[in-house]
Amino acid sequence: MAIKTSLVYNIVLWQLHLLLLLSCHDHLNLANAAGGKWDLLMPNIGISAMHMQLLNNDRVIMYDRTDFGASNISLPDGKCRNNPKELALKIDCTAHSVEYDVSTNSIRPLMVQTDVWCSSGSTTSDGSLVQTGGFNDGKLMVRTFNPCNTCDWQEMGDGLVQSRWYSTNHILPDGSQIIIGGRDAFNYEFFPKTASTNNVFSLPFLQQTNVPREENNLYPFVFLNVDGNLFIFTNDRAILLDYTTNTIVKTYPQIPGGDPRNYPSTGSAVLLPLKNLRSQTVQAEVLVCGGAPKGSYLRATKGDFVGALNTCGRITITDPNPQWTMETMPLPRTMGDMVILPNGNVLIVNGAATGTAGWQIARNPVLSPVIYRPDNPSDSRFEVQTPNAIPRMYHSTAVLLRDGRVLVGGSNPNELYNFTRVVFPTELSLEAFSPSYLDVEFANLRPQIISPASHLKFTYGQRVDIRFTALGLLNRDLIKVTIVAPGFNTHSNTMNQRMLVLPRGIVRQVGRFVYEVSCVFPNSGKLAPPGYYLLFVVHQDIPSEAIWVRVN
Repeated sequence: MAIKTSLVYNIVLWQLHLLLLLSCHDHLNLANAAGGKWDLLMPNIGISAMHMQLLNNDRVIMYDRTDFGASNISLPDGKCRNNPKELALKIDCTAHSVEYDVSTNSIRPLMVQTDVWCSSGSTTSDGSLVQTGGFNDGKLMVRTFNPCNTCDWQEMGDGLVQSRWYSTNHILPDGSQIIIGGRDAFNYEFFPKTASTNNVFSLPFLQQTNVPREENNLYPFVFLNVDGNLFIFTNDRAILLDYTTNTIVKTYPQIPGGDPRNYPSTGSAVLLPLKNLRSQTVQAEVLVCGGAPKGSYLRATKGDFVGALNTCGRITITDPNPQWTMETMPLPRTMGDMVILPNGNVLIVNGAATGTAGWQIARNPVLSPVIYRPDNPSDSRFEVQTPNAIPRMYHSTAVLLRDGRVLVGGSNPNELYNFTRVVFPTELSLEAFSPSYLDVEFANLRPQIISPASHLKFTYGQRVDIRFTALGLLNRDLIKVTIVAPGFNTHSNTMNQRMLVLPRGIVRQVGRFVYEVSCVFPNSGKLAPPGYYLLFVVHQDIPSEAIWVRVN
């Protein structure tokens, strides 16, 4: 694969320039650094970022809800929504969805017609966003958004069979989506519809984990297991579902303590990075962190704010006899968001230390993120990071960006976008958290991908040679290549977030500061559902900027 000499020369010049700043830091490693830093990107994006999805054009789609009055950003060209079913403004000339352009740090208002409040979504294999459900006239709606410079929301009408509010979506190995649960929806359905899936399928487990008046089974945590079945966690229990036959193939032990972890107790969960993909038995582990004790929601509505949970449960869902291992976080947290970082660590960010999700029923914002290192010994996995200055509580969001930063927005939307006379006013700002691996002293360790080009297609099982530059002393044993599926984030639930560590060959030097490593993409949609992924080269836990790859 040919290298463009001028491109490599420019990359090397850029990296050498950074090295001039590093004369007294040449031998630092990541273990000696901690904290990260916060940057305010925009003080006012016009809406509160309740829902967030990164698309493959490096733009992030965000939206709140249409039924609490005029937002702080107008629709373009004098457009107005005219919706006689709307519960707030029948004619509303403000936007309730925006597109954030990462490269220009700018916002474009979007038009959404029906109420998207507390909805769900997933990207498709071609990179479009499919968004489902919501509130009021939005409960049965399916909406799509294609990544392009001028695209806007397209609403497809009543594309759902069941009303979906607080549901979870997951992309399946064939590229279709499953939509699970929601308020008073103890079933699941598929999109797009086919002759065999044009219906709802009962899932009594959702009703069994529903607590009257508290629920705690909303926005279920759903992960595609490596065998093609779905791990579904609600409240304090989990099952493995064969959705093709509507059969529960495994029931997992109750998480120790028996406290609820789903909305409105609102913990968070993540499928830890999948490794050893050439093995006949790939292990899959799930981590569930935070939430609120039993009864917290009702107590919070009466002004009694119970302390959040400080525990995480970790379970290998592929084990024949799976058991939970409990760990203690340095900070209790409800409404936290868990973001898989390019190096396989997990950032836990946002949330509160007392109360639960809901309107103004949490207190004591948790300002300090925590990084969880899953491969460390059990007594050294958590590390507290630099605190934020802005409370990020109910309806806050967080997603990974291609450059390795984490985009953070939202919090405490109030009716009529109230900024006064409430304990926590509506938050319209947008921030980025930069983990320590982006600190300037690690520039000499940071790879930069030369080839392949971004946005190429790769097939299952395909081998690819990746060329990259690195200026510092390269430890070839500490090079790995990861791919991350960006998730749809809302209510502390990041749907479809997934990382795989690609099998690799030896790392060869092919030029001055230039290296090549051969990797193999996963061999099936059970491991990596079709779609766009962020591909990173990681050296000593320091990631490159990613390129987009499409696996199909």
